[in-house]
Amino acid sequence: MSSPALETWHRLVRSNDASGLPALIAEGATFHSPVVHAVQQGRQLTVMYMSAAFKVFFNPSFRYVREIAGPNDAMLEFETEIDGLLVNGVDIITWNDAGQIVDFKVMLRPLKAIHLIHQKMGELLAAAQKPAA
Repeated sequence: MSSPALETWHRLVRSNDASGLPALIAEGATFHSPVVHAVQQGRQLTVMYMSAAFKVFFNPSFRYVREIAGPNDAMLEFETEIDGLLVNGVDIITWNDAGQIVDFKVMLRPLKAIHLIHQKMGELLAAAQKPAA
């Protein structure tokens, strides 16, 4: 039996629709990036990072290959190809009793993938933080 939070996450990933993230992410959520040392805190930053990740990771090659789920958390192993490089990683997700994500951690391999994701996410996040002209 899957949790509503996990079902919602899978639906957003399948549809590549980041617009549902603000409702799914809890106000005080934390995001652990594989390429940024500091933990990102709060709904706004978590949604910003995860919205950029939707653009970088979720292409037609993206797929979850393994899922280990408990009552309030899950580990989802994924594979995707980005710029000809096979990226393998794990999403570790924790949600509260209200069905909102409170903690999201991404781990990646190989090292080349970490460098590629650092570059691509950095570009998107820098563009997202620029004031509108």
